[in-house]
Amino acid sequence: MDKPAILDYPIHDLLRRRWSPRAFSAEPVPKEALRSILEAARWAPSASNLQPWHIIVAPKANKAAFDEMMSCLVPFNQAWCKTVPVLMLMIAKVADDKGRPNPHAWHDVGQAASHMTVQAGTLGLYAHQMAGIEIERIKSVYGVPAGHEPVTAIALGYIGKPESLEDEKLRAREIAPRERRKQADFVFEGKFGGTPSF
Repeated sequence: MDKPAILDYPIHDLLRRRWSPRAFSAEPVPKEALRSILEAARWAPSASNLQPWHIIVAPKANKAAFDEMMSCLVPFNQAWCKTVPVLMLMIAKVADDKGRPNPHAWHDVGQAASHMTVQAGTLGLYAHQMAGIEIERIKSVYGVPAGHEPVTAIALGYIGKPESLEDEKLRAREIAPRERRKQADFVFEGKFGGTPSF
C-alpha cells in the first residue's frame, strides 16, 4: 500500500513515501537486506563520534528470540506485530566510557534509527518505530548494563494488507491520509515563535 506525503515543497521520493505501517506481510526479510539496514545505522552521525546505539535483533525465524522481544512490547503493539518478520530494540549508551553523561545519546540513536528507516525504503521495506515498550522488562530480559537505556522498538518488514489488522480502528488508521503540522508551526527565525523571512 502506498501513502505518499502531500507536500508543500519537494523532498526526496524515499522520504515522501516513508511511513509507519502496522500491517506487515509475513514474508521474511533477507539476511543481506537486514545487514544493509544495520550498516546504515553504523554510519549514522553522532556527537563526538561516540556511536551510542546498540541494537538487539529478533527475526521471526528464531521463534524463542522473537517471542521474548514481543513480550517487551506493550499489549497494544503486541497485537499488531504478530506478522512482523523482524523486531529490533534500540538501546542508548547514555554515559561515555568515563561515566560522564552523554546528553545527545537519545538524539544520536534517533539518527541511527532514521538511517535504518531510509535504507529500508531503498530495499522496499518499511520500519515502524515504537515508544510502547516495557523498559524495566527489557533491562531484565536482555541484561542491559548500567549507563544504558532502552529507547525504542522497531518493526521491520514488507508492507501487508490493511484488512490483516484485527482492530477496526487500526485498519481505518492504516488507510487514512497522512498528516503533518505546517512548517509555520515549528520553523522560526530570530527567536522562538519568530516568523521566517525566507
